[in-house]
Amino acid sequence: MEKKAAALPSKFVDQLVVPGDVVLDLTTLANSTIKLGGGLRQECDTITAMKAGVLRFAKPNKYWVESSQKRYVPCAEDHVLGIVVDTKADNFLVDIKGPAIAFLPVLAFEGGTRRNIPKFEVGTLLYVRVVKANTGMNPELSCMDANGKASGFGILKDGYMFESSTGLSRMLLSSPTCPVLEILGKKLSFEIAVGLNGRVWVNGASPSSVILVANAIMNSETLSGAQQRIMVEKLLQRVQ
Repeated sequence: MEKKAAALPSKFVDQLVVPGDVVLDLTTLANSTIKLGGGLRQECDTITAMKAGVLRFAKPNKYWVESSQKRYVPCAEDHVLGIVVDTKADNFLVDIKGPAIAFLPVLAFEGGTRRNIPKFEVGTLLYVRVVKANTGMNPELSCMDANGKASGFGILKDGYMFESSTGLSRMLLSSPTCPVLEILGKKLSFEIAVGLNGRVWVNGASPSSVILVANAIMNSETLSGAQQRIMVEKLLQRVQ
């Protein structure tokens, strides 16, 4: 969602907000484009919080309310992990942990045509982008970025997928400043895909390394940066 407004006052960013809090008065700001993520909505000339959490900012001008929860509310441009639950003539039906099943058009792939429609079995894990997420409608997905390129989207083969809170997912996506991934990356070789819907996929050279990475991530949510480093070092020592 895009609204016309100037940059959000810095005093609100990284602060705790609750439903109903007015975080932005549009009448006091000059015109520029901002994007509203999950947890925010426009009410006349104000932007208010819809849920409790911490107000976050990401360049160039996107704002959202970050909270740790199991339920995922789809938002346009989110990158998520989805599981194919059914196939139709024109769409794949995909579970993204939202309130409604999402649909992925069979042509929403780089170079997609009617002659090369991919075949996904039920249970296939996909890394996808949310294209549309309007209230009262099923979310629409794509396996392409805004420029029509694959850019890493698509099927995730092998590896191990586990579920987390949405707060943990956002923490992981703060990498390379995320301590647990920074330390693991220096010691182990592995692949990871993190969905804002609270799903994480890990693949590595051996089952033991995959299990270690998954355990480290799941244990890190309530730990500080220093505690994460200590926890990862202990796990690595046990494996060695």
